[in-house]
Amino acid sequence: MLIAIIASFALLLIVGAMRPKHSGLSRYELDRRQKDGDPIAIASARREKLLPDIYTLQRIVMAVLLVIVTMLLLASFGWLVGGLIAMIVAISYGTILRLHLIQQTARTTYEHFEERLLAFIERHPRFTRFIRHAPHTRSATVRLESREQLQYLISQSQRVLSADEKSLLIHGLQFSGRTVSEVMTPRLRIKSIDVKEMLGPLVLDDLHKTGHSRFPVVDKDIDHIVGMLYVYDLLSLNVKQSTTAEKAMDPHVYYIRQDQTLQQALMAFLRAHHHLFIVVNEEQETVGILSLEDTIESLIGHKIIDEFDSHTDLRHVARRRL
Repeated sequence: MLIAIIASFALLLIVGAMRPKHSGLSRYELDRRQKDGDPIAIASARREKLLPDIYTLQRIVMAVLLVIVTMLLLASFGWLVGGLIAMIVAISYGTILRLHLIQQTARTTYEHFEERLLAFIERHPRFTRFIRHAPHTRSATVRLESREQLQYLISQSQRVLSADEKSLLIHGLQFSGRTVSEVMTPRLRIKSIDVKEMLGPLVLDDLHKTGHSRFPVVDKDIDHIVGMLYVYDLLSLNVKQSTTAEKAMDPHVYYIRQDQTLQQALMAFLRAHHHLFIVVNEEQETVGILSLEDTIESLIGHKIIDEFDSHTDLRHVARRRL
């Protein structure tokens, strides 16, 4: 009788510690790999399909073995002692299942019998439907509940996506939620030129040294922008005949509010066919400038580096292009 108790309890531990293998892939990815003829994906999809029945059989066998162990204990040691031992077994059962030896034995046993178990379930669909419990709680697909969860999944994609692809996707997801004020060049860093400024050789040299290609033209202060001055327009000026910024500027000025989103800004750039917006607040005060380049860089997640920007000598670029 003692041998029967030990054998039944050992079998109960092994069955309880069994953990059917999961593919770790979503239903979509399994389907995709099956279409490509991946034999591992085909086997995994078959196993995932039958998992609810496997767990049902496991619970049934565990219940039967638990009843057998309890009855054997009561028959061997009486109601009092046997009931006490059965209670101790029930309390310590979960702790014993975590022992490495038990888990290793259960894993080896399940791998040995898995194919026979799957074949039995497939051969007796009526029986498995009759005994089937509620489906196992594990979902076959990943359900996305938030944008942040999707960003996390992208960041954890390991070798599926390159670093550039991850950056592009994450910044693309964040793009619509970012505002103009987050990306704009702030007011204090704006390089402007007065409307009455004479565009002589020294002024032109100073403008070129800034590295910018567009400059707001102001009337007295930065809150009164009356035009835009473009560097490429200055190249045609006759330096011997000085002219004012007012005569060389483009009088068309475009504005955007600082609380608008970058998605709205991008649409505005496309509609206006313009590359620079003056950013204003609710009081119509200038708080910064926003360029199309700044907006696109925020969308793609890295700086736009013009191959000509890295060379001070454009003849070097010309020779390389030949």
